[in-house]
Amino acid sequence: MENQTPAPAAPTAMAILRGDPSHSRIMGEATFTPYGRGTLVVIRLLGLPAPGFLGFHIHEKGDCSTGGDVPFSSAGGHYDPHGVAHPWHAGDLPSILATPEGTAFLAVYTDRFRPSDVIGRAVMIHEMADDFHSQPAGDSGMRIACGVIREA
Repeated sequence: MENQTPAPAAPTAMAILRGDPSHSRIMGEATFTPYGRGTLVVIRLLGLPAPGFLGFHIHEKGDCSTGGDVPFSSAGGHYDPHGVAHPWHAGDLPSILATPEGTAFLAVYTDRFRPSDVIGRAVMIHEMADDFHSQPAGDSGMRIACGVIREA
């Protein structure tokens, strides 16, 4: 069959996500698979607090420390190697939709980064949807789950 896109290879990077102390039931994983000129990102989550949309981003630093008053603040801001405004950061991804049962699944393609570009950075879930225009990060609220991206 002509003009078929080959199936993606195996993931080359992944993150195990855990909730902050106030959201300790959250757990999940994100995988990053090279595909075309970009990356296929797949995220699966359980234990989310309520149905609705939640912000989903890649943050600069692979540090999911929960010390201090702001959970996961040591992960820095959105991954933004080109110095552009939100929502054009490389780390800006679509919001995820949590079901009434507290689960979520999203598969999305991005050409803003390759898996190797995000190894050592963090996957972040926020308490509210990204509004895709507020600066600098979409006004998606507190960081409620985080995972460091490592080689798969």
